Amino acid sequence: MIAKLKGVVDSVDTDSVVIDVGGVGYLVSASSRTLRDLVAGGEATMLVETIVREDAIALYGFLETAERDWFRILTTVQGVGARVALSILSTLAPDEIARAIAAQDRATLSRPAGVGPKLAARLATELKDKAAAFGVAPAAKGTAVPAAMPSGSINEDAVSALVNLDYKRVEAFGAVARVTQRLGEGATFDAVVRAALQELAR
Repeated sequence: MIAKLKGVVDSVDTDSVVIDVGGVGYLVSASSRTLRDLVAGGEATMLVETIVREDAIALYGFLETAERDWFRILTTVQGVGARVALSILSTLAPDEIARAIAAQDRATLSRPAGVGPKLAARLATELKDKAAAFGVAPAAKGTAVPAAMPSGSINEDAVSALVNLDYKRVEAFGAVARVTQRLGEGATFDAVVRAALQELAR
């Protein structure tokens, strides 16, 4: 089984790349996010998932460990094959997937091509524990967002209040998770909402 390829990028297509390793060209499917970072003639080291079928051996490549790990996690869900997993990874970064699942943000999960409302709901439900186990998902500004929301109706109500103020659910979830971690779980609803609004205003 091929686990890693290190060589020269021979060519880059819309959904795949050819890596030349010692004169042998390996056709590797990858997300558009990964393909954007590859340039013909440049060197590349790719982590590879080898999937063996009756009629073919397919290689799927990743530049980041997190992307490969999420590929493995996503393909455990019924209805998510390798192509759909790459579609999800093309649309959402690994940390965005973790936050969307932890926040049960089905709208974000249904953005990738090939993912309808039912599949998005299945992803949110079946991968909730795995998203939490994945660890801390970094926010865009470099701050840490817990992958799992501390339990409690105050936090859930605060997220709903922020969503009603036209903030995206995944943004509201991250803000409430951060301020709850800072203020403690004994914080009042008003305190959590005020601090979350300040967090979102930065």
